[in-house]
Amino acid sequence: MASLLTTFFSHYLLLFLLLIFAIVLPSRCANATQKEFLSSYHTVDVRSLLPSDACSSSKALLEGSDEQRLNLVHQHGPCSPLHRKKNLSHEQILSNDQSRVDWLHQRISSSTSKQQDKLLDSLGSATIPARSGNSLSTGNYIVSIGIGTPKRDFSVVFDTGSDVTWIQCKPCVSHCYPQQDPLFDPLQSSTYANISCKSPYCSQRRCSGSGCLYSVQYGDGSYTVGFYAQDTLTLTPSNVIPNFRFGCGENNSGLFGLAAGLLGLGRAMTSLVSQSYQMYGGVFSYCIPPSASSMGYLSFGSSSAMTNVKYTPMLAKPNTPSFYYLNLVAISVGGQQLSIPPSVFSTAGTIIDSGTVITRLPPDAYSALRTAFKQNMAGYKSAPGGSLLDTCYDFTGNKSITIPTVELHFDGSVTAKMDASGILYFISISQACLAFAGNNDTNRMAILGNTQQRTFNVVYDVSKKMIGFSPGGC
Repeated sequence: MASLLTTFFSHYLLLFLLLIFAIVLPSRCANATQKEFLSSYHTVDVRSLLPSDACSSSKALLEGSDEQRLNLVHQHGPCSPLHRKKNLSHEQILSNDQSRVDWLHQRISSSTSKQQDKLLDSLGSATIPARSGNSLSTGNYIVSIGIGTPKRDFSVVFDTGSDVTWIQCKPCVSHCYPQQDPLFDPLQSSTYANISCKSPYCSQRRCSGSGCLYSVQYGDGSYTVGFYAQDTLTLTPSNVIPNFRFGCGENNSGLFGLAAGLLGLGRAMTSLVSQSYQMYGGVFSYCIPPSASSMGYLSFGSSSAMTNVKYTPMLAKPNTPSFYYLNLVAISVGGQQLSIPPSVFSTAGTIIDSGTVITRLPPDAYSALRTAFKQNMAGYKSAPGGSLLDTCYDFTGNKSITIPTVELHFDGSVTAKMDASGILYFISISQACLAFAGNNDTNRMAILGNTQQRTFNVVYDVSKKMIGFSPGGC
């Protein structure tokens, strides 16, 4: 009898366990499948990716605000203090972006010293024709800084690919492009001084009877020429840098989007990063907002916001010491790593640049990315592309869309998972394109542009030679 009861209960227990497994396991598998799907795809409201006429600040930005931060805004968006009567078209934006990329590639492959000598010879004359070059006028972001005593506020483009900070100054000897802020007048600042020809800061520069000269020329022919000077730089009320060396431009040409000049955040000795090293230890960070209608930040020095940052080595090359190099080693789409030989990335090298709009990849890497993205987007209607962006979609009639994740993998086991706003470039609801492009030469360096950097807290630590990423910065 006991044996029969034992057998009965054993069978009953077995059936009970099988029933539990039949209920629980499919549920767990479904949850696992759902989590895998959510981690490999973005489902977003189409309207959230379209431009807006209203300026907004994200919750993350408001919660993380402090006195160290400068507001960072798209210079043509509703948050910008610059008010253009007419913004450039997307065709112009992308064309100008290519001009900047060509300039960056040129800086690596050749010297620009002869062009700069010609520019320096032009100061005090009108020998340089006014040009409509505008490689810095679009796709870039601006901050407000103070120059002089008493300080005057100026909206300037922030640029990790340039070193010399400069603003337009009175008197404009032969030409100044239109800007919104009044020109800086050195005579109105009690702390302004031209740097003398005998100064060690002028050892690599040209001189005139009035002092040290500087010149910068960009890839499309736009330029700035003037006196190398020093004055008080005010970033925030609690962040003031005396004797900051900058270019006081008296001969300038280019459509710089009504900005007064440029804030150079490169690695050379003339950059703000180097000049403020004693104050901030070579550390700065920024967050590029998800759209032109929202705000990000630029911050100097270490902060509590850097606790969750994952770092990859910051590299350098002797012939281009200004640029921030890093090792891109792989790309994933929809959670699947693409079959791209590591040599594809190592041959070209990679820099991160705040002024480039669209990320450029080696031809083979871009081809693999495009193929995988198209496969994942097969359910959407395709749209015509352009000269730069060739993988586009028509989302007319879609309230929400589901797009595959794109992840960039860097040396040091660092993965940067793009925000949805960093994957597609919206020209219109009927033409949204994959925001990547391929270089036309396998030897040309890859460039991580500002679209793919959106919403990341991007940290540069020059002293430790590291570049870091953490999501949800703004």
